[in-house]
Amino acid sequence: MDKKLVIAMVGLPASGKSTVSSKLRQCLAGEGLVVGVFNNGDVRREMCRGFDSACSEFYAPENRDGVALREKIALINLERAAEFLAGKGDVAVLDATNVSSRRRRVIKEFLTGYPIFFVECVNQDPELLAASISRKARLAEFSHLNFEQAQESFRERIRYYNRIYQPLGDEENFVVLDTLNNRIERERVQAVLPHYRFVRDLLVSDWVPNMYLARHGETTFNLEMRIGGDPDLTPRGFKQAQALARHFGDIPLPYVFVSTKKRTRQMSELLCQDREDCRVVALPEFDEIDAGVCEGMTYDRIARDMPQIHAARTRDKYNYVYPGGEGYVTLKERVERGVKKALYLSGNAQNIMIIGHQAVNRMILSHFLFRRTEDVPYIYIPQDRYFHIVSTQSRKLFELVKFNG
Repeated sequence: MDKKLVIAMVGLPASGKSTVSSKLRQCLAGEGLVVGVFNNGDVRREMCRGFDSACSEFYAPENRDGVALREKIALINLERAAEFLAGKGDVAVLDATNVSSRRRRVIKEFLTGYPIFFVECVNQDPELLAASISRKARLAEFSHLNFEQAQESFRERIRYYNRIYQPLGDEENFVVLDTLNNRIERERVQAVLPHYRFVRDLLVSDWVPNMYLARHGETTFNLEMRIGGDPDLTPRGFKQAQALARHFGDIPLPYVFVSTKKRTRQMSELLCQDREDCRVVALPEFDEIDAGVCEGMTYDRIARDMPQIHAARTRDKYNYVYPGGEGYVTLKERVERGVKKALYLSGNAQNIMIIGHQAVNRMILSHFLFRRTEDVPYIYIPQDRYFHIVSTQSRKLFELVKFNG
């Protein structure tokens, strides 16, 4: 009994609850615990075949039939969790909205005898919320609607839940988690909870099973030693893209994140060709460093025509900021935001790839691997190799792998 724990998720739809639940299950299982995730949505889809539970009106608080059915679904899941814990189960994760105080009281009354730890997930970022809704709208339960209708239906579902939302406050044991930044905003723990220290560390840590970090292939600007811009890949660059695609031919890649620049998108097109399971997401946070007044210029011309810029950047490459542009020091915040967005949007996928640029990839590597700031601008970022990154509580891996480009 001393190992038994109930972790009850709380939060609006698309706030990251299922992503956190999956992370908890995989990491706690890695510690030798028997973990079960009990998702109310899965039970709803089992029970409601032929019944339009995807319709937003199903979630309206005044819809008595919908409320009664959702209460029944919640009780079925609680029964399954209780049976699991009474047997060999160690940790039961209740993956549901649980946004009302009444529902949380039902959980405590039904699972009396087990310590209960509430984790409230919040996502206040409108861009991330929109991206999450876009992902949800592609689920099979919305297949009878077009994409715009599906998104609006899900937004309406969120509005209905928001009407009955009561944030955590009176519960004995809880944390409120900013799911984008892995940051605990509020916390109260008044009991000795099994696995609590491990779970708390897990909640505030990036969890990366397999990230593949590649740079775009050779471009016309690379040949001319120009910086920035939006050039195309060269014939050699396309061969490098083909080599990367062959190398990953048998490896599932559900998410490939690129910048908004042509060279990364061209790299991803060959990689994801004929893959039904591959979704390409362009994030401006992964755009190459903006060279401002030097954008598109060659290094020789900068040294000749702007010697003061060349000298200042040579003295302190990390902290130097191009006039009208960026520097490594200002790039750090947006690239780290891009990494967090990629991890959030991929929903704990086992494999993700980021195809970026030289300076951007240096900053991504420094996010996971400590490097002195003055050394970051000199990290080797080749165009015929990728970095394989694993960062979990039990395993850290950084390896540079050649793909014969």
